[in-house]
This record gives sequence, structure tokens and C-alpha cells, in this order.
Amino acid sequence: MSFIEIIVLALLQGLTEFLPISSSAHLILPSQLLGWQDQGVGFDVAVHVGTLLAVVWYFRQDVGRMLVAWVQSFTGRRDQDSRLAWQIIVATIPAGAFGLLASDLIEQYGRSAYVIASTTILFGLLLWWSDARAKGNKDEHQASWKDAILIGLAQALALIPGTSRSGVTMTAALMLGLNRVAAARFSFLMSIPVIVMAGGYEGLKMVKAGAMVDWNEIALGTAISFASALACIHWFLKILSRLGMLPFVLYRLALGIGLFVFLGVF
Repeated sequence: MSFIEIIVLALLQGLTEFLPISSSAHLILPSQLLGWQDQGVGFDVAVHVGTLLAVVWYFRQDVGRMLVAWVQSFTGRRDQDSRLAWQIIVATIPAGAFGLLASDLIEQYGRSAYVIASTTILFGLLLWWSDARAKGNKDEHQASWKDAILIGLAQALALIPGTSRSGVTMTAALMLGLNRVAAARFSFLMSIPVIVMAGGYEGLKMVKAGAMVDWNEIALGTAISFASALACIHWFLKILSRLGMLPFVLYRLALGIGLFVFLGVF
């Protein structure tokens, strides 16, 4: 990979992982549209580690409280933090199960520009619809177990490139009555076990396959994705209440239509 490719791909991962616009699509598209060599699993894992470190650092106080409360829940002490921790664990199960069952199928058929263009538009419209009709005022601690399970099922759909994990989970959370900021916070916290699980799985496969790794690329990609993801989370939460999801919906529609034009469909 060239220096420019490392910077561009790491920035794309950091800036799109937590925005409702699909990070997987943005990592796949450069190789398909610009003819770049596929960056490989090792680099994908590295930039995901960068975004994982960013979300854990940004929510370090919340994560710390939830972790302590979760451990204490085994002794019978339960509060809103332990409840939220258990809900996030339960909500992660569908994505893990679907990933194990369908990852090869998605890898074979899902990483195409046609699929990405279609899902970018479809789930962008769903995000617009849920945001336009949302009148909920629940925060993340007021989410029910049913809410957590349904948001977890929605998260499983994000294994299809172009769907956007953050986008589809925020869509579901808005539909279930969470306010915008709570929907985003719940989605961001849900990303922690999912990234750990997916990164660990891909990393283990890479080690078993004896893949060669360029540690300079890994270090640079991780650092850039960390810094850009941290800035993205901060500013997204700052502007979300004021701007809503419409700017991201418009971006998704423009991206999807642009891809279809590029592919000669229109």
C-alpha cells in the first residue's frame, strides 16, 4: 500500500465507522472504483482496532461504570448500568450468530458496488423515515429488553456492505422511541463488543493462515483511524440534536445514485 492509500483508507474508516453512512462500503469502494489493491484483512483489523480504542476512550467513564456494575451483577447488585451492560451483550448475539453463519456468503456476493449502491439508498431512506417520524424521548437507560433485542437484530443486517451498522441501529432505536442522542450513544456502545468480536475473529483467521503483516502500515492505520474516529464521535454528538439525520441521508442518496451512474445503470 502507498502512503496515500494508508491515509485515505484509515481516515475513511475513522470518519465513517460511527456515522450512519457505512464504513465497510467506504473501505471496499476504493479498490473497486480506483483500482487500488485490496488492503487485506490485516489492515482492516488494524483500522477497526483504532476505532475501537476511540469509542472506548470517548465513553471511558460510561464503560468503566458499566463494567464494574456488570461484574457486581453476579453478586446480586443490579442498577441501570448493569442492566445496560447486559442489554448490549444480548444485543450483540444476533450479529455474532449471523456473522458466523453467513460471513462466507456475504464475502462472496456482498462486496459488489451494485449491492453497496442498493443498500446505501434503501437503508438511507429508512433512516430518513425513522428520523422524520421520531418523537421519542427515552434515553439509553430507559430502553427495554425488547428494544435491545430488536436493535440487536437490526445490527445483524449491517453485515451486508452498504447497510451501515451505526445507521441501521440508530434507525431501529429511533423507531423504538429513543431520542437521537440516546440512539447514537446506544449504537456507539454496541459497537464495542461487535468490533472486538469481528476483529478477533478476522485476526485469528489471519494468524492461522500465516499472513504477512507490514507493522508500519498497521501502526499508521491504527493511529489515523483512532484520531479521526475520536473527532467524529465528538462532533457527531454535538450536531445531532440540531441537524438530525437528514445530511447523512442526503449523502447516502447521492453516493448510491452516483455509484449507479458510475456502473452505467442510469
